[in-house]
Amino acid sequence: MENKIIDESKQGEALVRDASTSSVSNGKKMFLESYGCQMNFADSEIVASILIDKGYTTTTDYKEADLIFVNTCAIRENAESRVRQRLYDYKKVKKTNKNLLIGVLGCMAERLKHQFLEQEKLVDMVVGPDAYRDLPNLIAVAEGGQQAINVILSKEETYA
Repeated sequence: MENKIIDESKQGEALVRDASTSSVSNGKKMFLESYGCQMNFADSEIVASILIDKGYTTTTDYKEADLIFVNTCAIRENAESRVRQRLYDYKKVKKTNKNLLIGVLGCMAERLKHQFLEQEKLVDMVVGPDAYRDLPNLIAVAEGGQQAINVILSKEETYA
């Protein structure tokens, strides 16, 4: 099994990507924050690429975002408490920005999906690590006022 290396200096870092290669712009900004191992940060790059192709740009200021995603790791309790606190911070912003969508990505999303969506009502979307390609559809569902969830594990993904 592969060792998961966690770089503490990168925890909670907002991803910034150049969107100039995209020919599409929808005028919307996304804030994408990662917690966990190197795989989570690599997955955030994938998520950013998918959404940039759909016209989003990245921002380092979550208060100006139209879409906030937190890519999570369920390995460490400290990461879970930090993510939960961040979600409460984002929920406060949603009170003034009603169109803001908030989502949780990754393995913590799979494990705590019902708590985040139904009990605490912290997020609009819960997306497992094998469902990133479905993000444009999930965003459309959430924009329509429905909770969007896809935590189905892919049978096509293989891990060494």
